[in-house]
Amino acid sequence: MSLFRRKPIADLVVDEADSSRSLKRVLGAGDLIMLAIGAVIGAGIFGAIGTAAAGQVGPDGVVIRYGAGPALVFSFLLLGGACALAALCYAELASMIPQAGSAYAYTYATLGEAVAWIIGWDLILEYAVGNVAVAISWGDYFTTLMRGIGVEFPAWLTTGYRTALLSSNPDVHGLLQTAPHVAGIPILVNLPAFGIVAFVTWLLLRGAKESSRANNIMVVIKLVALALFIGVGLTSLDMANYTPFAPNGFTGIHQGAAIVFFAYIGFDAISTAAEETRDPQRNLPIGILGGLAICTVIYVVVGFVLTGMVPYTELANSADPLAYALQSAGFQRVGWIVALGAAVSMTAVLLVFQYGQPRIFFSMARDGLLPQWAATLHPKTRIPATTTLITGVVVALAALVGDAAETYDLTNIGTLFAFALVCTGVLVLRITEPNRPRPFKVPVAWVVAPLGAAACVFIMVGLPYQAWERFGIWLAVGLVLYFAYGYSHSKLRS
Repeated sequence: MSLFRRKPIADLVVDEADSSRSLKRVLGAGDLIMLAIGAVIGAGIFGAIGTAAAGQVGPDGVVIRYGAGPALVFSFLLLGGACALAALCYAELASMIPQAGSAYAYTYATLGEAVAWIIGWDLILEYAVGNVAVAISWGDYFTTLMRGIGVEFPAWLTTGYRTALLSSNPDVHGLLQTAPHVAGIPILVNLPAFGIVAFVTWLLLRGAKESSRANNIMVVIKLVALALFIGVGLTSLDMANYTPFAPNGFTGIHQGAAIVFFAYIGFDAISTAAEETRDPQRNLPIGILGGLAICTVIYVVVGFVLTGMVPYTELANSADPLAYALQSAGFQRVGWIVALGAAVSMTAVLLVFQYGQPRIFFSMARDGLLPQWAATLHPKTRIPATTTLITGVVVALAALVGDAAETYDLTNIGTLFAFALVCTGVLVLRITEPNRPRPFKVPVAWVVAPLGAAACVFIMVGLPYQAWERFGIWLAVGLVLYFAYGYSHSKLRS
């Protein structure tokens, strides 16, 4: 039973006077909402939305997932509802445990150390793989942007090896033969994706407040770009494009929601900022719930406009669906502006996700489950600089050769698993510590929390078998590492 020993909530609250172990509180409610928009409005709405609408077919012609078609708006509403249930649970735990670590810290206090390790290991996968997908989508929009001003890069410098290998597009798949070869191996690298991760890593190393200011500027730019897309798109709707509305029935809606879900994990990233938030008991629930509500409305409106502008089937092989829709409707210049907004938008997503992952490492190392060098802070900025740098290097190298569609599913299954455990944790604390003060309480918790966990599991079922297989392998590797290191070095156990 020692594997499931819970860490007392009082021990999770770090002494803020100890600058060597605590982060600096510099963020307010407005910063958190902007961070949520920065994280949620990105690759999902500028990239994966095309795959969610049209579906995905492998290079061998086998259907990987069915598309939602114009019923994509219901995919977003399904996601918004499921995430709202989980977000309420996050808000309660975040207000009780205002510490870096997100679902890892909450699980440590509710379900015990072994489960906390699993969820921490899971979050490491979630953030790293999600960032790879966002960086690759950013590279696609950047290439479109440069093409709009007459700059054309060689395809082998903007396409990762895995993207070419898995693509059903003959032109992209053909790069395996036409790209330069060294020792018989095709040289296929995504330099723009690598470069943007390097830039964001440098920006994050400057400090939390500086990163927040940069995010706020990028959020304003992305909202202007989306408003422009909606305004122009509404003038070019063709009602015929809404028929058939749900070409693959609820299966398409379900599987469309499953691939775009990774975009909604922004509020999880917000909870990692708990230890750097002023008055977290008030501001964290506002940031988590307010950001989710705003983003869901934006997704529904954009999905409606996009599928009304062009037939959903045309979005199957489009890496930049919003820009493609505008160009197809004759708005080339506006399409270029939206591509610019998308590039800025996904830079903000990278910023928030790259911000979150090092704090997971930091929290786990502070508990002794990872080596102590991961818990060291920069003496001036008081951020986990070492893990920020390591995360940047790993994500940049993976984005150099990876494939976005392949990484979406791994991010989604990891996130959904974390959300389900957080919902369960709320109920556990209601039983074990019913009298503990709760600055924010989930309304009708015995209904909301089980529904939240069930909704997350339901969306997980819509993911391909391959995602479950890889997720299982990742968790198995994590358990081996836990028993090899974390179990014997745990500060709670010692």
